[in-house]
Amino acid sequence: MVNQRARSTRAMSKTTRQLLVIGLLTLLASAPSFAVAAPSAPDSSSGQEQATESDDLAIAHQIEIFRTAQVSLNRAIEIAERAHAGARTSDVSFDGGSGAPVFRVRTFHDGQLWEHAINAATGEMSTDRFVSSLKELNAEDRTNIASLSGVDQQLSDAVRVAERATSGKAISGGLTRERGKLNFVVIIVSGLDLKQVLLEPPRRKSR
Repeated sequence: MVNQRARSTRAMSKTTRQLLVIGLLTLLASAPSFAVAAPSAPDSSSGQEQATESDDLAIAHQIEIFRTAQVSLNRAIEIAERAHAGARTSDVSFDGGSGAPVFRVRTFHDGQLWEHAINAATGEMSTDRFVSSLKELNAEDRTNIASLSGVDQQLSDAVRVAERATSGKAISGGLTRERGKLNFVVIIVSGLDLKQVLLEPPRRKSR
């Protein structure tokens, strides 16, 4: 892995923080659009402060539940990938807000995207469902998955590197693009804070 970069949530942009909160509650890919108050609105700063405080409370609550998980994020990836031989994970996130805490893992294999729910206490798979074909995804997701086919590293490899680098535990991970290149993005619970780690995998060498 190269070009490893880490930053705390305090240093993240507003958009990144919003995506992070949603990612902890559901899947990173399902983040909704957020309305932005006009600059001239007299209460815009107050509204932003309230939104940030609400985000912080949501994050803190998710972290508290996450700390009780008996199954690691990488173990959840392993369980999900075993459901379809040769599958690779595109994103995974912890969800402690919809009944029993689970890891929601999305894998792709043979042109198909699958979603799995792995119980964070027992490791049992409660959901294994087809989501869509890869050709039905948006252009960015298709490009990221196509790029992943050109590297040897897996998301689980990035998780291990990020956890070692931060001495923390991964709570979510996925694919993103930085300067036009594929990166793994991993969110780590480190102490009382969250850190975002970006890792750019080297391209597979031609033989």
